[in-house]
Amino acid sequence: MAAIFQGVGAAAALSSLPSNSFDSKNFLFSPRRSFSVRKAPSFVVVRSDGTMNLDLNPKGRRAQQFIANAVATKEDSSAVSSFSKPGNELLLFEALREGLEEEMKRDPRVCVMGEDVGHYGGSYKVTKGLATKFGDLRVLDTPIAENSFTGMGIGAAMTGLRPVVEGMNMGFLLLAFNQISNNCGMLHYTSGGQFTIPIVIRGPGGVGRQLGAEHSQRLESYFQSIPGIQMVACSTPYNAKGLMKAAIRSENPVILFEHVLLYNLKERIPDEDYICNLEEAEMVRPGEHVTILTYSRMRYHVMQAAKTLVNKGYDPEVIDIRSLKPFDLYTIGNSVKKTHRVLIVEECMRTGGIGASLTAAITENFHDYLDAPIICLSSQDVPTPYAGTLEEWTVVQPAQIVAAVEQLCQ
Repeated sequence: MAAIFQGVGAAAALSSLPSNSFDSKNFLFSPRRSFSVRKAPSFVVVRSDGTMNLDLNPKGRRAQQFIANAVATKEDSSAVSSFSKPGNELLLFEALREGLEEEMKRDPRVCVMGEDVGHYGGSYKVTKGLATKFGDLRVLDTPIAENSFTGMGIGAAMTGLRPVVEGMNMGFLLLAFNQISNNCGMLHYTSGGQFTIPIVIRGPGGVGRQLGAEHSQRLESYFQSIPGIQMVACSTPYNAKGLMKAAIRSENPVILFEHVLLYNLKERIPDEDYICNLEEAEMVRPGEHVTILTYSRMRYHVMQAAKTLVNKGYDPEVIDIRSLKPFDLYTIGNSVKKTHRVLIVEECMRTGGIGASLTAAITENFHDYLDAPIICLSSQDVPTPYAGTLEEWTVVQPAQIVAAVEQLCQ
């Protein structure tokens, strides 16, 4: 492994030369059988009209409606075909791949490593086709050894590369917690600024559809206390691509959280190059009565609840905080000063979760603007059950959000 990255590092040192001066395809290894045997479940495709269907089983039962409209309310323009709009319609996992591929073309120092990321294309196909295009030196299949390949990625970043490390599931990255906390987050400080660690650690997490307790982890709260780490969570194909590109270009270590149930969300994104600010929240729906702060999958539960709330005469303001560390207190603060009421909706655990930290930050900075206590809706502090009905009970549902807003606005 050391020899491999020594070779790539030498190529990266020539980055001042034209980008085509280093062609990793010339260094293709002979294909080998993957070390990893972990498999991921299939998911439904969520179309822009809010319906979803299983690609792998066209004769399967009709899927239930899924609220996919998570953007600010706009006038209905159904008369205009969506295909007449500029850009490409991509699934979220395809948007992540497109962002990663664009950055690999732009900068020869960008490389990928993880279990099955090479010729298999990753468990959720985020890296599909990249090994063929960029070679096995830049898209490196690793054994099932999260502590080893995460540490290797951190070392590669210290030498000047820009590695993207994929955890097949965020729960598996607990095996690399020492490398992420003691090395990734602190080396810039402990080396007296001699090293920067421009690494991206990404992967799927969150409560899926009966994936069991160990594959339903939400690790945001685990990593938020590590000094020197930035954390972002994508929720749409547009911000998934923009955050991926911004994270790769950042000089700081960034953890990008992806949700297993959002990979097949579809959206039209622009053709031109763009990035999203890693420290900026997104105003999803402007409103006057209450500020609802959320992120990742819960964005869609909130928007589903927002439709009910509007019908009941409430005007909620919905903000996707996106940046889990640091918080965008400018956007959040302006909203609090306008609505004077705050509801936090998260899939993270209640004890020590993102919502708890966000509650503390708002109380500390904007207490005088609050007309009611902050309400935080979080997942229950229990292992996620395998049974589907019990699984739903552990996660915040739209009806709970509606009830919480009604309580706040009394």
